[in-house]
Amino acid sequence: MAGAAIDLTEMKDLLVVLGTAGVVVPLMHRLKVGSVLGFLLAGAVLGPHGLARFGDAFPPLDWITIDKRSEIAGIADFGVVFLLFVIGLELSFARLSALKRLVFGLGGFQVVVSALVIGAAALQLGQPPAAALVLGACLALSSTAVVIEVLAEQKRLPTVTGRTAFAVLLFQDLAVVPILFMVEQLGGADTGRSVWLGLGVALAQGAGVVVVIAILGRLALRPLFRLVVETKSVELFMATILFVAVGTGVATALAGLSMALGAFVAGLLLAETEYRRAIETMIEPFKGLLLGVFFFSVGMSIDLDFVARHPFAILAGAIALVAIKALITGLGARVFGIDRAHALKTGLLIGPGGEFAFIVVGLAGALKLIDADTATFVVAVVGLTMAAIPFFDLAGRRVSQEIVRRSPPEDPALSIAPPEDHAARALVVGFGRVGHLVADLLDEHRISWIAADLDPANVADGRRSGRPVYFGDVTDPRFLRACGVAEAQAVIVTVDAPAAVDAIVEAVRAERPAVPLVARARDATHARKLYKKGVTDAVPETIEASLQLSEAALVGLGVAMGPIIASIHEKRDVFRKELSDAAEASPQASEHARKPTLRGRRRDPA
Repeated sequence: MAGAAIDLTEMKDLLVVLGTAGVVVPLMHRLKVGSVLGFLLAGAVLGPHGLARFGDAFPPLDWITIDKRSEIAGIADFGVVFLLFVIGLELSFARLSALKRLVFGLGGFQVVVSALVIGAAALQLGQPPAAALVLGACLALSSTAVVIEVLAEQKRLPTVTGRTAFAVLLFQDLAVVPILFMVEQLGGADTGRSVWLGLGVALAQGAGVVVVIAILGRLALRPLFRLVVETKSVELFMATILFVAVGTGVATALAGLSMALGAFVAGLLLAETEYRRAIETMIEPFKGLLLGVFFFSVGMSIDLDFVARHPFAILAGAIALVAIKALITGLGARVFGIDRAHALKTGLLIGPGGEFAFIVVGLAGALKLIDADTATFVVAVVGLTMAAIPFFDLAGRRVSQEIVRRSPPEDPALSIAPPEDHAARALVVGFGRVGHLVADLLDEHRISWIAADLDPANVADGRRSGRPVYFGDVTDPRFLRACGVAEAQAVIVTVDAPAAVDAIVEAVRAERPAVPLVARARDATHARKLYKKGVTDAVPETIEASLQLSEAALVGLGVAMGPIIASIHEKRDVFRKELSDAAEASPQASEHARKPTLRGRRRDPA
């Protein structure tokens, strides 16, 4: 509007953050680095401790930097609110009940023991008791955002490691609110009142407010969303979601609690309704962007000069933090029945610090519970460990493979060796969901087969149902030979981890260059790589999903089934030829038959 005043500073800050989301994050994704790290690095470089401090000497820098964290703090706080709201949506009271043993058992053990050990270490290093208590509590927490992102990208959330890590992270998320209460009480306590009494009173008040919100929510939320859905207005549906999430947050804030707690309770209540999936889909882009602003603001708190002055101390602190928490988590996981390999992987995922440490440290610093240098040190250590989570995850998977390979199976059923009758069979590598389906179809066509898997749970499930499934690592030539690769009619690799598929293909080709070899691929790029390694056929998940989607759409549009099947087969052959052309130079790719036949054998008994 003409004559209206526009605050260009606010617009500039908004553009900087949006530019980070649009440029830096895709770059990080291309480099196989998480978006969280991208926002952290951008905040550190473009913030007051980075390029922004040179704005006076070189004014154009003012347009690509933010010199005050307070300028985006309000938006960043909403990122945390929506993170807790989404966590509540993903949980539900039913899921909390199903995981209660790991959540409250292992999760409680990890948080309490880690906080005590880290707090004791801080006390020994000269921190006051109140500061040591705060540091122990906040550093015991891990990164829900990064760990869940890593597990989800690799489709590992349903695995033992995924469920165990999720349970621990869930308890940590529940512990955030009491920790914030404790910090506020420590910072505001006077000598005439017990800190613990004040904390107990605050928790009681908080519990009362939460109960009231829960009762009102159960009575009102489902009818409210039913009315909104009947309008068929996407805008109104979005506005209602924002109203519920932010409104409950404001209600808890007015009661002296955190907005994040109210949003979490709202998410839990909505998770019980039939609108849960629609709500998750609607808010996912906003949640991701708001969380990005939060991590950008955290990056702005990282003092690059401090890091440059104390690199070895920060590195030592990061290593010590991960080692302490990983050891405690791993030992706790073993106590609660998790095998060594998954306990190790879970420990290395939980070992790094988390995003809530930034919130707790910021609050403690404002209340003068910890000094500025300590706060800066903690922020640097936590940021470094969070950035390294993908690398810790990779290390955990590599080491756990060695543990499984060298350790005797704990379940007697896993010690059963493959048959030594040298019969010709199909060898199915991986007996998860896809492996089950492949085996069922082989049975249907009277084709003999055996399966191998490194996951004890998959092997135990198969053995209980009478299937010829054997525990072992097919990248080990001795086990591969024991599985009859020399006589195998074909090898079908159903494993979903690309790195594992590559290793299996290389091991099979080293033992049997000409055996028909069909492998599951993540996408077209992975399929081309597998063709170069000499597979007979690579089946990309993304392409097969698109073909199945097209088939369903054509059926729904009334096209006859015969032409549909013909066109789908034709399109699949086109994709196969395009992908396999990349491997024409490979002699292995041309040595074996393109269309293997596996007829005439029934499955042998287990």
